[in-house]
Amino acid sequence: MRILPTIGLLLLAVPLSAADVPTGEAMYKKQCASCHGANGEGAKAYPQPLIGGKSVAQLSALIAKTMPEDDPGSLKKDEADRISAYAHEAFYSQAARDRNKPPRVELARLTVAQYRNAVSDLIGGFRFAQKADPKPGLKGEYFNARNFNIKMRVEERVDPQVKFDFGTNGPIGDKTEPGQFSIRWEGSVTAPETGDYEFVVRTEHASRLWVNDNVKPLIDAWVKSGADTEFKGSTFLIAGRTYPIRLEFSKAKQGVDDSKKQKGPPPAVKASMQLAWKLPHRPTETIPTRFLTSVKTPESFVPNTPFPPDDRSLGWERGTTVSKAWDQATTDAALETAGYVVAKLNELAGTKDGAPDRDAKIRDFAKRFVEKAFRRPLNDAQKQLFVDRQFDATKDPDQAMKRVVLLALKSPRFLYRETNSDTDQFDIACHLSFALWDSPPDAELTKAAIEGKLGTRDQLMKQAERMMNDPRAKAKIHEFFMTWLKVDQAPDIAKDSKRYPGFDPAIAADLRTSLELFIDDVFWSPTSDFRQMFLADQVYLNERLAKFYGVTAPAGGFQKAKLDSDKRAGVLTHPYLLATFAYTGTTSPIHRGVFIARGVLGLAMRPPPDAFTPLAENLHPQLTTRERVALQTKPAACISCHGVINPLGFTLESFDAVGRYRDKDNGKAVDSTGSYLTREGNTVAFGGSKELAKFLADSEEVQAAFAEQMFHHLVKQPLRAYGPTTQADLRKAFAAGNFNMRKLAAEIAVRAALPPVAKK
Repeated sequence: MRILPTIGLLLLAVPLSAADVPTGEAMYKKQCASCHGANGEGAKAYPQPLIGGKSVAQLSALIAKTMPEDDPGSLKKDEADRISAYAHEAFYSQAARDRNKPPRVELARLTVAQYRNAVSDLIGGFRFAQKADPKPGLKGEYFNARNFNIKMRVEERVDPQVKFDFGTNGPIGDKTEPGQFSIRWEGSVTAPETGDYEFVVRTEHASRLWVNDNVKPLIDAWVKSGADTEFKGSTFLIAGRTYPIRLEFSKAKQGVDDSKKQKGPPPAVKASMQLAWKLPHRPTETIPTRFLTSVKTPESFVPNTPFPPDDRSLGWERGTTVSKAWDQATTDAALETAGYVVAKLNELAGTKDGAPDRDAKIRDFAKRFVEKAFRRPLNDAQKQLFVDRQFDATKDPDQAMKRVVLLALKSPRFLYRETNSDTDQFDIACHLSFALWDSPPDAELTKAAIEGKLGTRDQLMKQAERMMNDPRAKAKIHEFFMTWLKVDQAPDIAKDSKRYPGFDPAIAADLRTSLELFIDDVFWSPTSDFRQMFLADQVYLNERLAKFYGVTAPAGGFQKAKLDSDKRAGVLTHPYLLATFAYTGTTSPIHRGVFIARGVLGLAMRPPPDAFTPLAENLHPQLTTRERVALQTKPAACISCHGVINPLGFTLESFDAVGRYRDKDNGKAVDSTGSYLTREGNTVAFGGSKELAKFLADSEEVQAAFAEQMFHHLVKQPLRAYGPTTQADLRKAFAAGNFNMRKLAAEIAVRAALPPVAKK
């Protein structure tokens, strides 16, 4: 009577055949589709699409830990593997999304930065830069008189900065009289970022300052009244460009100190002079030497018309949307540009009022202007429409030129840069120049296009390597790194003054400068080794930072120095980033972990479903920051993201909210251990930030993510629109070039510019 049950037990012990094992698709549709949609498109319970950047192994680990919803962790490993493999291949992965909806190169208008650069270079192309070897600083001419009489000039030299306190003496000992002397400083100033610049002149005596305008002073305090000693003027400048600057100073026998009438000889009057500026989102500082050159460059046109911001929803600026506001801005900017061109017409066209050939020269200038705007020679029909018809309609060449400018700058041939042409040499030149400069081709690149010398990889690479040395490329690379490190918006990093006395806006500004100098040092070094972004153990410090962080002050301004012996690891532990990704009074492992996960590893992570407020310290006074974060993110709804974020952020807990090293938090030993589940499904453990930095420097995930983000920033198009293997190919090229970042940037520009038949 017990035979049948025994047979049943034996049958249960026999492994199921392959045909009896439910497929991943079947399991997904039975257990997951009701919440996530049949194709991962989302449903009422979870409206967000089921997409992401995790590998099959990472996704399987997440499913095993969090699913099913009513009994998390009850799935067997092989069941989670099958569901993960199906979802990843069907709709979750980027490859699946690309297969279901192939990405494409999108028609793109000029971004705001590209518009400003294009217009500035369009006009600048008709001006000639001086050929000279500039020295850092400004050329100073010292006169033993108030009126810059050349016969009274006693010395000419290059001053690294303009910050002098002459006291009651002359500036050059017995060469100049203490009573009356004058100084003229000339040269150029480079703008490190785009925005409004406030220039500041501080002196007790007469002064004038010209910036990017050789006629009208930005600051005019030549005729002084009252006791003012500080004078300001603002102007808008574009990053990476150099502008002419001239400062004049004149000391009389009397000044603002001479406020009381006294009998006998007049008292000695002190004299000082400082040239400072206030960059966007920074405190006022003396203009540093690295932004000054002794050679005066030509004036540049800088359009001041405000534009609506570009779309940055995908992480980089895109010109894929056109609004009424943008269209109106392009009209206003075209009018502004036309007014400038007409005002400077004789200079730009190389003619003079009343010259017999003035009309002919202006018409020729108009043709060349439109060709530069359209980035290619005009055919006969285009010349007739955009140039001849405008001059034939009026006898006033200035009015005709204005119409030409308006017509050219409102044309799609100027406003749009993607023409879907795979073979046109002029399009190839534009792809290359906009990738590296955010601006049209220069004369050399245009000449190569005319001669048909942009058809091969070698030809383009030679041009790209040349173009990488241009200040415009350096500006764009700088903007990329600020974006990559999530500090492009110049975040407010104010701190609790009671916990961190001495941390003020000046320290914050110095820290940002320190980070920028570090990035420039690594990127523009001979090897340009990406791994050193994580492995370098020195930071740039000046006297103020050295004092705050408790190390010996370096001599001569910002210099490389070791901080906290062997505790630092490149950008990961740079005090500016550590302070940025922290609260005013405490660290934030979550912010730091998100930065590493999204920015460095390139993981796709959704924002939290609900507004996030950290647990207050006074609610759990006995806990460390790490313990409070672990407690708050313990619920199952948090684990899918915080299971990745927290272990990464915890590795930086040895650094406080201002980036100083610590070994205690709330009286307990700091626990800076962490971990990461790789795309291969291996869990890597870290003993702290240095071990994490070493892993990131050598990680193929990080290298691929870095290449992809650089591609998006330079090309401003989806990387996968250039082929399913492009990311892998870029990473391989990156590795083959010893992770040289300059070579990677050139490789990206060339790969995006080449026709498909020439990409190999």
